[in-house]
Amino acid sequence: MAVVRNFIFCVAMTVGLMAGLAQKTAWGQLLEPGEPSAAPNPLTDSTVSTGKVLLFNLEAQFAKDVAARGGAGFAAWFAGDGVLLGNGKAPLVGKVAIEKFATWSPRDYQLTWTPTDAVMGPSGDMGYTWSHYEGHAKDANGNPVETSGRFITIWSKQPDGSWKVVLDAGADDPPEAGDCCRLPPGK
Repeated sequence: MAVVRNFIFCVAMTVGLMAGLAQKTAWGQLLEPGEPSAAPNPLTDSTVSTGKVLLFNLEAQFAKDVAARGGAGFAAWFAGDGVLLGNGKAPLVGKVAIEKFATWSPRDYQLTWTPTDAVMGPSGDMGYTWSHYEGHAKDANGNPVETSGRFITIWSKQPDGSWKVVLDAGADDPPEAGDCCRLPPGK
């Protein structure tokens, strides 16, 4: 009897989670329009949890805000004492410093990413995401300039219940890396 009850509970939880996932419009900003998202699939990913789903949703909202508002959208997601670590640059500590740095317009620079994975800490109030990012701009002559690399974002639940970025760190791919460090399409 207990085995049947546990089986029914597991099926009900999976169906409920799937229904909740189906209502979400996007997990993250896609690197190329029309590519499938890298959403965790509870039927094939044994690590899917409500914490992982929450972190993927936060990243999707973060990426959408950055696509719409550029640097202002980027800075808005940081906690007051957040830290931004950029490749070969001095750390930016505090939201004010990050706001002064993140002044790009989405017309001039597009930053895109979709998280590869997310891990929620055991207390449920802190977690991280990581993956590959791409930046697209034009130089003074109008030629395309692309940057790419890896990032890790650490999220923390704030006293008011909102979630903010407390650390975002990125490392550019070396020019000679080619496609070695990129995720395959659809990942």
